[in-house]
Amino acid sequence: QLLEAKASLSLARSQHALQLQQAKAQINNMVPKKQFEQLQTTLREEQGKTQQLQESLQQQAEQMCRQLVRTQEEHEHLLQAAVEQAEGLEHSLRGAEAVLAERVAQLRDAQAQLSKNKILIEDLRGENRSFAMALQAAELKQKSMEEKNQLLEEQASALKQLIGKITPASLS
Repeated sequence: QLLEAKASLSLARSQHALQLQQAKAQINNMVPKKQFEQLQTTLREEQGKTQQLQESLQQQAEQMCRQLVRTQEEHEHLLQAAVEQAEGLEHSLRGAEAVLAERVAQLRDAQAQLSKNKILIEDLRGENRSFAMALQAAELKQKSMEEKNQLLEEQASALKQLIGKITPASLS
């Protein structure tokens, strides 16, 4: 029993020495109370600042999200307006193309008519030349007839004078 008691005492001493050593190490690692309180105060201040920064960041993130949503909505509206404008322009383009096609058809018809008119004009010029030549011949004939008529009138006048002279002489 004595041996057991000595062993227990030796074990208790070594545990006590170990605990004492651990306690010394803890005491060496310990900070004075005033410094600990300052550190706690600084920690609380830093935690407060961190909390404020987190709240500020949260507010900024929410504000940026709202702004992003607004920007996205604006972009959607702008895109919708651009799509509507493009559709309107496409519709206008189709209308303009239809009008242009109609104008092209009208111009082709007009060109065909113009070609026909040119041919008619050439025909009429040919006929006009023929008529001009016939008219010139008719004028020459008329002039000749007028000259013959003039000659006949002169002859008729001379005959009348002659008859006028002969008639009184034959009556007497």
